Amino acid sequence: MTLHTSPSTASALAAGWDLHRNPHGRLVLRAADGTAHVGVTPVRAFPIAAPGEGLSLVGPDGHELAWVPRLEQLAPAVRALVEEELAAREFVPTITRIRSVSSFSTPSTWEVDTDRGATQLVLKGEEDIRRLEGRTKLLIAASDGLQFHVPDVTALDRASRKLLERFL
Repeated sequence: MTLHTSPSTASALAAGWDLHRNPHGRLVLRAADGTAHVGVTPVRAFPIAAPGEGLSLVGPDGHELAWVPRLEQLAPAVRALVEEELAAREFVPTITRIRSVSSFSTPSTWEVDTDRGATQLVLKGEEDIRRLEGRTKLLIAASDGLQFHVPDVTALDRASRKLLERFL
């Protein structure tokens, strides 16, 4: 496995490192020299476009401690810890159906079905719908800051696509 580290920790982590949870459930990055960094947070470089590529392990002060080019390069136990932490941090429900929209002007309240269940979201403005990778992938930011993902607009049912087209 290749692990690139920031200049300040390069010598400590190059020879070996360990990632584990402490008794309080926080991630701890232990360098080869025994230095422990408590409260490490994994952060994806490209969470939607390339979720398995480019992962930074960031300390509680916000500084990068280590860089992992590909998530698959991590040992299975370490990868499981990282994926568990990422799942808790990255809550981006996928919209599977748009049931109704309160108004075709913004702000508007949307009733949607997601992979996590039915919910409502308030769209503040049309600019809160961003296209990703071409024309079929969308990221929708609700007024409360929650992000919703539409992986393929063409996979939505006809009524959902028709409602969505009013805002694109």
